Amino acid sequence: MAKVIIVAHAGTGSPTKHSDGTKKAVQAALQALKKTHSVIKAAVAGAAVLEDDPRFNAGTGSFLKLDGKTIEMDAAVMDSNGALGAVGAIQKVKNPVKVAEALLNSPHTFMCGEGAIRFARHKGFKEYNLITPSAKKLYKTRLKQIKTRTLPRWAQEKWDALKQGSCDGIYPILKNTQTKEAGDTIGIVITDGKGNFAVAVSTGGTSLVLPGRVGDTPLIGCGFYAGKCGAVATTGVGEEIMKKMLAKEIYDRIKKGIKPQMACEW
Repeated sequence: MAKVIIVAHAGTGSPTKHSDGTKKAVQAALQALKKTHSVIKAAVAGAAVLEDDPRFNAGTGSFLKLDGKTIEMDAAVMDSNGALGAVGAIQKVKNPVKVAEALLNSPHTFMCGEGAIRFARHKGFKEYNLITPSAKKLYKTRLKQIKTRTLPRWAQEKWDALKQGSCDGIYPILKNTQTKEAGDTIGIVITDGKGNFAVAVSTGGTSLVLPGRVGDTPLIGCGFYAGKCGAVATTGVGEEIMKKMLAKEIYDRIKKGIKPQMACEW
């Protein structure tokens, strides 16, 4: 009997008490696999469950940007047979991962911004309000940390520059305004045990950044990768992941015969 393996994560910083959410995602992916026999459809089904859970930074739980009113999301899907779809900086859709999946039946592979929104509407994805009470609360919490001078002086200066449109020094700010209640990119990897692999990733991006910022999540080889030897989904600081092309680096090690756990620890 083929051994099915499905792994879901809720991102860097997501508390273990939310593991019930990832378990539900895995179950949804398993049911979809049994029904459709498609690893990519199964991965999307699982990722959509995490997008619908407001505890996670994807879909409904996405973070507000620096302006306090904009939510932009990134998502991607890929399988080991060459199927690939991704969206970047998309707004006002409930499940960006499903929009990425819809691109599989289009002439395009990657769409972003207004064009991605128009494509989504054309495909029947209705407008969806993403600004939740939890998103507002998190945004206010981080602003309060700034205003009460929780940040050291050097980080405060970086924040002042950021408000003027400069992104210099954003990482120290994010490091000093982390919350244990917020996660990062969500992701699912799956194999049906018959040589087929797939990955689905989605994110609401990073808080306290300028609208228009896109991280590693929708970039092939950075936030995700799938091939005949496995599937990889990453989570963390997008700008650093992009520089390393981390997903492809890990995949290449697996392809060479290095065990996945060792490749990830590397």
